[in-house]
Amino acid sequence: MANATTPTRLKVYLAFAAIYIIWGSTYFFIREALDGFPPFMLGALRFLVAGGLMLAWCAARGVSIRPKGDLRNVALIGFLLLFVGNGVVVWTEQTIPSSVVAIMIASAPLWFVLLDRPNWRANFRSASTMLGVLAGFIGVVLLFSEKIADQFAATGLSPEMTALGLLIICEIGWTSGSLFAKAHPPSIPAPVNTAWQMLAGGTCFLLVSVPRGEWSLDWSGIPAHACFALIYLALIGSILAYSSYVWLLRVRPAIQVSTYAYVNPVVAVLMGVYLGNERIGWRELAGLAVILGGVLLINLAKYREKRREA
Repeated sequence: MANATTPTRLKVYLAFAAIYIIWGSTYFFIREALDGFPPFMLGALRFLVAGGLMLAWCAARGVSIRPKGDLRNVALIGFLLLFVGNGVVVWTEQTIPSSVVAIMIASAPLWFVLLDRPNWRANFRSASTMLGVLAGFIGVVLLFSEKIADQFAATGLSPEMTALGLLIICEIGWTSGSLFAKAHPPSIPAPVNTAWQMLAGGTCFLLVSVPRGEWSLDWSGIPAHACFALIYLALIGSILAYSSYVWLLRVRPAIQVSTYAYVNPVVAVLMGVYLGNERIGWRELAGLAVILGGVLLINLAKYREKRREA
């Protein structure tokens, strides 16, 4: 994606299509890749390969790949977005279905409202925005209501409730990284910026996967569909979709970019049910509806605010 001051409408549409559709599919492909790769090794391979290929492509085109003074910010963003944000998704998909993870992640715009400190005054004074936040959290409780009820009867912390707590950390990390990236635009070209973020995130995965002994697995026993899923995640999910997200954060408002949360869970649920044989009950569907309703209220409030300013 070019770093244009005034991007063409076509580029913006294509970038949104990438984060809407492709990102929705990655939940299913993460589940497929976990059939052959341990979680942190999967993240390391995905992002180190994708970042390395992007840097090589930039160098081949004569673009300087030096991070210059942006290295610290790039490393922090890569840690928050990829290691914390994506890493928790990979980890929790070992415990709960990919479609349920995607529905939970749909509440990400709620965290944009709560963590976007410069816009607190406008957000907290908007009844529509606050109602949207409340609806979103009600949707999350509804989504995990059965697991929460089971937890009260259990003596220890269940894997599902642990996954819920980790997913909340995931959303805070992802939102914080996105807002930080929006507030600190880099001086280097967008593809170089994206590549270094992926290398930083991949390095974090690597530093965890090696002490865990994940690289001693039997490579000959990895199924073909897991290898294909890894290739898809690296080339399509990372190079194409993630670079589109990073670019959009530079040219469009963060709350508008966060609308990927409307489409991702729908794509993930459809793929999980029809391709992954996952089962979705009324709680999951009701939770999805309430969460997306909350996100809609938040974005309607933002839209009205922009119209008033105009």
